[in-house]
Amino acid sequence: MGKHRQWVQISILAVILAIGGLTLASHLFSKEEKPVSGSAAPDFKLLGLDGKTHNLSDYEGKPVIVNFWGTFCEPCRNEMPALERQHAKWGDKVTILGLNLDEPKVAVESFVKETGVTFPILFDKDETMRKRYGVKEYPTTFFLNADGTVATIRVGEMDEPFIEKTLKSLLQQQ
Repeated sequence: MGKHRQWVQISILAVILAIGGLTLASHLFSKEEKPVSGSAAPDFKLLGLDGKTHNLSDYEGKPVIVNFWGTFCEPCRNEMPALERQHAKWGDKVTILGLNLDEPKVAVESFVKETGVTFPILFDKDETMRKRYGVKEYPTTFFLNADGTVATIRVGEMDEPFIEKTLKSLLQQQ
């Protein structure tokens, strides 16, 4: 019985090492590069709080802000009113998309109601797009040119003058 138990333990260890090795290799040799300034922003298809499906490519032709955020994140909470004011100011000239980091719908709805956010809030189920965009800190914001390329990446809280200055620059380039 001792030899059988040892083989089972060795087999389990081998499976764990193989899975770990495959996971590591898939991350190291992944062909998907994280977006950088000047590169194309990865497209996505995400469900919104409004119940509609949103594709990033649907907004091509005008500047887009893609903001990764969470209700747990104090800097995210702090910058939301500034993003909302910019959304109201620029109207249809600019699109702002808030990608929530896979939190419960009720928490997101409560936050949106509390802050009065009216721009589309999308659910990043399983944080697939967070990973694809290489987001490690919150908030992280991608400012996209009208052609869908990344113009600016901002990690950390933004103030309203920064958002407005960046949007003006993107609009002038159109």
